[in-house]
Amino acid sequence: MPDTKNTRRKTSQTINPAYGHLQPQAVEIERAVLGAIMMDKDAYSIVCEMLSPSSFYEPRHQKIYSAIETLNKNQHPVDMLTVAEQLSKDGELETAGGAIYLAELTSNVASSANVVYHAKILADKNLARELISYAAKVQTSAFDEMSDIQELMQEAESDLFQLSQVNMKQDFKYIAPVLEDAEESIRMAYANKGGLTGLPSGFKKLDAVTAGWQPSDLIILAGRPAMGKTSFALSLVKNMAVDLNQPIAFFSLEMSSKQLANRLISQVCEITGHKILTGQLTPLDWERLDARIDSLYKSPIILDDTPQLNVFELRTKARRMVKNEGVKMIIIDYLQLMTGSGKHFSSRQEEVSNISQSLKGLAKELNIPILALSQLNRDVEKRDSKDGKDGKRPQLSDLRESGAIEQDADMVLFIHRPEYFGIPKDDNGNSTKGKAQIIIAKHRKGATKTVTLRFESEYTSFLNDEQSYIPQPGEGAYHEYGSKMNDLNDDVGDAPPF
Repeated sequence: MPDTKNTRRKTSQTINPAYGHLQPQAVEIERAVLGAIMMDKDAYSIVCEMLSPSSFYEPRHQKIYSAIETLNKNQHPVDMLTVAEQLSKDGELETAGGAIYLAELTSNVASSANVVYHAKILADKNLARELISYAAKVQTSAFDEMSDIQELMQEAESDLFQLSQVNMKQDFKYIAPVLEDAEESIRMAYANKGGLTGLPSGFKKLDAVTAGWQPSDLIILAGRPAMGKTSFALSLVKNMAVDLNQPIAFFSLEMSSKQLANRLISQVCEITGHKILTGQLTPLDWERLDARIDSLYKSPIILDDTPQLNVFELRTKARRMVKNEGVKMIIIDYLQLMTGSGKHFSSRQEEVSNISQSLKGLAKELNIPILALSQLNRDVEKRDSKDGKDGKRPQLSDLRESGAIEQDADMVLFIHRPEYFGIPKDDNGNSTKGKAQIIIAKHRKGATKTVTLRFESEYTSFLNDEQSYIPQPGEGAYHEYGSKMNDLNDDVGDAPPF
């Protein structure tokens, strides 16, 4: 018979030389949990979601719990005798302490009432050991001069996130409550009168096609300069964060946070960009500013204007924003200004491919929609209109570095303003004055369609058809000048007129 007392004494005093400290452990609690499982037929089903063989520090206990898992998997009862038999089949009975040790485990447990509390302690101890191992791995790699630090940081953060997810209890669900949730979603969508299952954009026609921005989707918003990509993105921010109080994060790699704030003030307060630039506000302007700017102060908008943002930095910030601030959607302006993960790429196209894949992976990981603005190549401007058809209308092949972006995106939207190209009517003969087309060119979960919105150049804002800003007295002369200012500034990358 093995000397269990001496064995236990040696185990409890063992110091792992790899760390120089005793690893986190609770051997007595391990005994209590195993004893409770073998004594109470319901105990295993209660703790199995929290524990695995690696949750036990003592090697003998790992073998015993593995045998219990095998018995449960084969739908056999779990008790001292069946566990001993299973260990014998596995050839592990003696190394697990023998039948006498199993009897000792059960005899020392009076009740299984605290098994859940004890199991939680073991799970935490195991997580602590895994964190120590994780830290040692990161330290070793950091000392290696051949390691790419940016890549190492990205891998370290990913491993740490995965570690937290693996050790998080995942409850199983019967289909009944899942069906209840699904049915409730249908009823809520019906109540919205628009069939929304995702985040509403605030644009009724667009939501009717997309059913809202869907969780885990990567949405690409593309267009040539002067089409108003940034203006549309900020209109989304205004609709979703100011009007609907949804936390939105806006990453701008081109414009400063102050410029973004000015454009939002222009949209919300209905004050033209030129007036904000020059400070020449009328009494009516000041009245609107005082009355409406409070809604911007209270809105859950997060701005980040870090230049040359790379994928690693974005992922780090996005995780914190979602976890700490409850961010529901991320907007990036714009994709081609981002850099890759620190690796060396053979071409810019390969780097953009890495960026788009990373954005899609991040959307899935955080389970939120990510909208990234993107440039189009110059092929659009080379095409002419023929037979009454709009030749300037963008298509998927016009995406810059189109292969990877088109493949990774769940939805691709194009902004097109025929009026800008001197096209007075669209393909259906409708006037294009003050209109913008939102072309849904790719939609993995639904139909492709073109949606028409109003475009107010004075406030660089997109509106629903039934919406309209009320012109202020004396602004007639500014309208044309403001429009030209916007077009001029948009030519250098959607920069604002202020």
